[in-house]
Order: sequence, then C-alpha cells, then structure tokens
Amino acid sequence: MPFFTYTAKNEFGESIRGKVEARNIHQASSALLERKLLVIQLKPLTDDVLAPLRAMLGGVKTDDVVNFTRQLSTMISAGLPLASSLAILVQQSKPDMSRLTAQILEDVEGGIAFADALEKHPDVFDNLYTQLVRAGELGGVLDEILARLAENMEKSKAFRSKTKGAMIYPIIVMLAMVVVGFIMMIFVIPKLTAMYTDFGAELPAATRALIGLSSFMKNFWWVIIGGGVGGFLAFKRWIKTETGRLSWHRTVLRIPIIGVLTTKIVLTEFARTTSLLIGAGISLLNALEIVTKGVSNQVYRNALDVATKEVEKGVPLSEALERGEAFPPILFQMTAVGEETGKLDEILKKLSDYFEQESEQAVKNLTAAMEPLIMVVLGVGVGAMVIAIIMPIYNLTSQF
Repeated sequence: MPFFTYTAKNEFGESIRGKVEARNIHQASSALLERKLLVIQLKPLTDDVLAPLRAMLGGVKTDDVVNFTRQLSTMISAGLPLASSLAILVQQSKPDMSRLTAQILEDVEGGIAFADALEKHPDVFDNLYTQLVRAGELGGVLDEILARLAENMEKSKAFRSKTKGAMIYPIIVMLAMVVVGFIMMIFVIPKLTAMYTDFGAELPAATRALIGLSSFMKNFWWVIIGGGVGGFLAFKRWIKTETGRLSWHRTVLRIPIIGVLTTKIVLTEFARTTSLLIGAGISLLNALEIVTKGVSNQVYRNALDVATKEVEKGVPLSEALERGEAFPPILFQMTAVGEETGKLDEILKKLSDYFEQESEQAVKNLTAAMEPLIMVVLGVGVGAMVIAIIMPIYNLTSQF
C-alpha cells in the first residue's frame, strides 16, 4: 500500500509530522482521525527513487479509462451514489487510475461537480468526455451518458487498432529491406567487388556506381544516419507549424489508397462523435466546436471550422457541409435527411457505421496493394544489384 505524509495537530495543539500507510488518501485521513489528530496537510509520499521510472512505464491507459467509465455507469445505474461508486473504484482500479480516482473523489466530496473534477485532468479526460459528463449531470442521465461514452471509446479503440494493425506488416517488411540493404552495401558488396581491382579490367557503369555507393556508405555511414535523424527531426518540427501541417495533410490526402483511407477515418470519427454529442442533448453548434478540435487532419479541421461558422449564422448543417467541398455527397445528403426528420443523431450514427465499413475495405485494399508493390521494389533492387555484380564477371570470362 502507498504511504502518505501528513502534518497534523494533536489534542494538545502540538504540530506533528509523519507518514501513514493506507489504500487511499481517505483511508489515511480516517486513520489519523482515529488517532485524534487534526489533519492540516495530507499528500502521497513521492520521495521514491523508482517513481520517475514508474511514471514513464505506467500512467493511465485508454483501457483504464474505458473500464472506469463502464464500471461507474453500471454502479450508478444500480442506484449507488456517485461518491460511493468512486470510492469503490479507488479500491478496485490499478494504482495509477486509483490515485487519479482518489483525487476526483476528493473534489466531488468537496462539492465540485463531477465534470469540473474531470476537467482538472485534461491529459486523461478530453473535452469530449467532460462535456458529455456535464450534459449527463445536467440532464440526470449520467449513467446512460457514461455507458454511451464507454461504448464509443471501445469502438474507436477497436477501429484504430484495425487500421494500425493493417500497416504493421508493410512497415516491418520495408524496415527489414532497408536494414538488409544497408548491411549488404557496407559488408557484403565490398568483398564481392574487391576481386575486380586485381584484374584491372574496365568495369561497367552500373558496377562502378554500385562500388561508389558502397564505398560512400561504408566510409560515411554516420553521415547517412545523422542526415536521416536530422531530416526526421526537421520534418517533425515543420509539420508542427500551421503551414507545414496543412501542406503535409493535404499531400497525404492525395496519395492513392492512403488518402481515401485517411478520409474515411476522419469521416467515421466525425459522424460517430457528433452523433454521440447530439444524442446526449448538447447543441449542434457546441457539438461541432468540440468535434472540430479533435479532428486529426488539418484540411478537414479547417473545413469543419468553416462549416461551424456557417451553422452559427443559421445555415443548416447539410448546406454548410456541402459548401465545404471537402465532404462526400452522401454525408450532406444524409445529414439533410436527419435534419428534416429530426433524427440527426441516428442518421449520423448510421453514417459512422457506413464510413467504418468503407474504412475497413480501404485498409484491405491498402494491404493488398502494398504486398505486390513491396515485391516489385525488392525484385528491382535485388535484380539491379545482381546485374551490377555479374556483368564484370561475364565481361572478364568473355576475354579468355
């Protein structure tokens, strides 16, 4: 169990400092009260040499937040008060999540609204999460909102896992190709081409180019690695700027298959999140403002920002999306149907399912296209290397 340091006064008014072992800060406070100590200050003990290491390796994970949300929803639905539910989660959660929940419980017991307590931890609970919780508190449907949130987070996590998992194979193959090529050029090619210098014969241009490239990589490998690392860092810094991020995201959208996949992913997240927010009773304008901040692609973020301003002026969402030119016709056509029928949240949910299916198909197309492309690149590279090595041997044997 963790330790807590305290400053307290005893029954004689004397100031006392020390530490107490307890499951959480509330149990520590109760233990001190049983000793007839008036607590002035109580905080977790942080002078642990392994604390920085645990901070890097630990932390609150997405799965922890999903479990927290799902369990809290279940307990509130069963009729338990919010504070009691949080107290149970403090004891049942993992250490990092337990400490975070204890802080939230302390704020809630101090009279702070649950949403406001969550807002103190933006690195764990984003704006979407806190706004939905606030809507649930105001509407008296916190358990339903938390259940929807958990379901939405689970779907988003599964969707991201699918798209990332599809890219693992081609990335590993390409990295292996680069590493093998690097090793061949530095260690293998020099030994194969060393014998040519003994014959003094004129080498073909392809062989001379291969030997020159191999010599450069062998003598200046540190320049290549340093240049690659420097280029990567410069690229990361460039895309953090507004101009660079917009240019790069626009370029990504133009890449065959990858651009389609990126578009489908953005539209899936937009439709699903907007549906969730509107269904929770949040106004369309506020929902658009929240969703726009969470869009990863700058091109679509700018388009949604313009659409949000149009909606603020009284323009229907379907017309605002149609004017943006970045969105497919099915999005604003189905949105118009939702606005006419008053079931915009349901229509957007169906659209998110549709775009998710389209995204899965785009992932399959990307995987199917990457495999033959990798084989072609590998075949061309190996073929060029073999020709450059064999041509001198053929020329030398033809002289005899």
